Amino acid sequence: MEILKAEHLTKLYGVGENQVKALDDVSFSVHKGEFLAIIGPSGSGKSTLLHILGGVDVPTSGKVFMEGTDVYSQNETKLAIFRRRQVGLIYQFYNLIPVLNVIENMTLPVLMDQREVNQQRLEELLQILSLKGRENHLPNQLSGGQQQRVSIGRALMNAPAVVLADEPTGNLDSKNSQEIIELLKYSNEKYKQTLIIITHDENIALQANRILAIEDGKITRDEVIRP
Repeated sequence: MEILKAEHLTKLYGVGENQVKALDDVSFSVHKGEFLAIIGPSGSGKSTLLHILGGVDVPTSGKVFMEGTDVYSQNETKLAIFRRRQVGLIYQFYNLIPVLNVIENMTLPVLMDQREVNQQRLEELLQILSLKGRENHLPNQLSGGQQQRVSIGRALMNAPAVVLADEPTGNLDSKNSQEIIELLKYSNEKYKQTLIIITHDENIALQANRILAIEDGKITRDEVIRP
């Protein structure tokens, strides 16, 4: 069942001679529960694509459909709700709030949405992410791997339909990197969440169900690794 669809996405930055085409007529779809890796050299348009899929950056032209809804036909209020409820974003540099502890960082999207925190889900995530006993720690009291676990917990707290991870292991050593990927794969399998990861690491890409390669803003390869 199709959960996400990109149609003829183009993204331009700048004007005139300085204009850069970050995305050039990109179209593809993703099935519910799929683990998709997006690869490509720096500057190929990977992050731009991820941000457009997540409702963070607006395409110059083209459309994104999430569960049949035209994402960019919504007003700003509905778009903000879409970002909070439908998408879980994980960044390379964690993006945690320095003055908030582990639980506060993880539950921030739920509280911003003025909804009640699902305590059972919170406890389950703390256990899965090996953050038990660190609930009251601030980000600067955690290792890089632990901070990334908190950012994963934050992305999963709202039980989003799609989890988007932008180089989630880019700041971590190989051991922590594999642990983070195993956690993301676990959430993909346990919660049936669709997982899309941008990575430069071929070993990570090969763990996905499918690989999408991008160069110069265009899809150059779309290969199913395992059904």
